[in-house]
Amino acid sequence: MGQVVAAAVYTKGKKVADIELVEGSSWAAKPEHFVWIGLQQPDATALHSLQQQFHLHELAITDALEQHNRPKLETFGDALFMVLYNPVRIDGKLEFVETHLFAGKGYIISARYGDSSPYSRVRQSCEARPLLLENGEDFVLYALLDFIVENYRPVTELIHSEIDELEQNVLSQSLRQEDIERIHSLRRELLRLRRYVAPMVEICQELQSLSFPFIDKNMRPYFRDVAIHVNRLLEDLTGLRDIASQTIEIGLLLESSRQSLVQRKFAAWAAILAFPTAVAGIYGMNFQNMPELTWHYGYFGVLALIGVGCTALFANFKRLDWL
Repeated sequence: MGQVVAAAVYTKGKKVADIELVEGSSWAAKPEHFVWIGLQQPDATALHSLQQQFHLHELAITDALEQHNRPKLETFGDALFMVLYNPVRIDGKLEFVETHLFAGKGYIISARYGDSSPYSRVRQSCEARPLLLENGEDFVLYALLDFIVENYRPVTELIHSEIDELEQNVLSQSLRQEDIERIHSLRRELLRLRRYVAPMVEICQELQSLSFPFIDKNMRPYFRDVAIHVNRLLEDLTGLRDIASQTIEIGLLLESSRQSLVQRKFAAWAAILAFPTAVAGIYGMNFQNMPELTWHYGYFGVLALIGVGCTALFANFKRLDWL
């Protein structure tokens, strides 16, 4: 049946009592009361039990059972169903934990399918703010949505720090194969994050415009605040992806520059060594009329010519910063 993490009834911003799952509908029917149920890995039995109690739509239950949907918000009469994802790192690998939210008059149900930051922290935070919790189901919905959005922040910051470290490595040393592979992996993670974050912009916009009995107009600024956070998160993800791409480009440019420098040094030394080779080649030709061959100091003169020529070439290449 899955694990019931918590199930409680609230009224006027205060917790009334912890309840059993089967008691939910009777408490939800009471005026100014709402139940907040948190589940982990619920199975078909648990979901169908909740469907019968709170008259959850068949399509919402079908989506909840199938899982692996994209983030979305669907409305069914005066109730809504949301699919959201929490990012988590498991052994250095980015994973996404699916969360389903059912909300309607008198109830809000969260179902988490995996290990992520526990929603008990949201419950504790809401219970510590009774004036806001007095708003009812819509405030809890906002708190859960805001909590999920904020869970993207530490993951994004971790990727940012990794990209900064790789950028410093690329600037200080030659571009390595493992650096390219890691940057490519981070770019893919950023794309996956954006894939799950982008639909939440539309979700927040819909929550601001919906006219539901359990969503007060006074809560719209709160949903607008979440939308602002989501847009900033999207901007950060886009910026990080651009930085990752530029890091590879900068690394390739620096590598090309380093190779060009090495090639210039080879060319300079080749030119210097070519001079004595050329002189030796000239005097190695079998001509009879070569006056220098009969000079008393001809040998030393040729050596001096080679030395002066090589020194001049070396000085010139040094001035041009080729050596």
